[in-house]
Amino acid sequence: MAVSMSDVARHAGVSQRTVSNVVNNYVHVSPATRARVQASLDALGYRPNTAARRLRTGRTGTVTLAVPTFRERYFADLAEAVIAAAQQRGTTVLVETTGGHHEAEVELLRGGGDVVTDGLIMSAVALGRADEHRLRDRKYPVVLVGDREPGSEIDHVGIKNREAAQAAVSHLIDSGRRRILLLGANHGPKRSYQLRRQGYQAALKKAGAELDPDLLLDCDWTTAAAADAMTALLTSGALRPDGIFAMNDSAALGAIRALLRAGVDVPGEMSVIGFDDIVESSLSTPSLSTVAPLLDDLAGMALDLLEEQFGADEPRVPQHRMAGYELRLRESTAV
Repeated sequence: MAVSMSDVARHAGVSQRTVSNVVNNYVHVSPATRARVQASLDALGYRPNTAARRLRTGRTGTVTLAVPTFRERYFADLAEAVIAAAQQRGTTVLVETTGGHHEAEVELLRGGGDVVTDGLIMSAVALGRADEHRLRDRKYPVVLVGDREPGSEIDHVGIKNREAAQAAVSHLIDSGRRRILLLGANHGPKRSYQLRRQGYQAALKKAGAELDPDLLLDCDWTTAAAADAMTALLTSGALRPDGIFAMNDSAALGAIRALLRAGVDVPGEMSVIGFDDIVESSLSTPSLSTVAPLLDDLAGMALDLLEEQFGADEPRVPQHRMAGYELRLRESTAV
């Protein structure tokens, strides 16, 4: 027999309305009460009646997640985090890829496409401020995730790229590295690149070091491109770095591959740290130190902002929230 909200309410010692508030993720529930109700929901195996909820609210019970591509592992990890967070709320996630094309991103913002959902979470890479301004009065709930220019006119959840990059480079400096290469310079999503480079430069400045243009290595943020760029550097006869901060983990893994092929000891001769904490970073040899954006937090914040838009009767001031990060220190910087 299916478990009802009244069953959960009796088990938790609260009202049925409180159970409903927790199930529907309303914010006005104390953390202690929410935890007690959630424990009862888990213990009794409660499953929300999504069909009844859809009839009652007029909502589909689905949201769309749009990412540029799955060729970069980060976006697959982001999708997994959003899907897991949505499942806890009884929501289904439909996933689309935009290819990073401006027209595809704008069309989704307009609420276009063949599938009708309650709202959109988008990792937009081509969308500009002019697009945001033109579409700010749409009725379609949207949350952008990733890096945006200050003053974005659409709800947004970002990552502390500048602070995270500074922490990663500071770790290399604290471990004794002095010539630290920025791998992936002048590539990648513009705002992400700008913020991570600012963090790189801030760490150097704090340590009293000058920015050396010879330590800015251009390459795409892919494993193959980074491996080729590092091989070219190692065979050029130029003064070698003793540390590498790669703009993402894919580039960092490519660098390690090139270094090991050239007989360079990692981390003995050269420490390497990446960004994103993709699954492969913990499985490589040596395992890769990296910055881990807290994607579970990011996903929860994005869904929270969609929910706030669903319940808003009047125009809202765009909300901007930042997910945290952790340094995951592994063998590639362990000296």
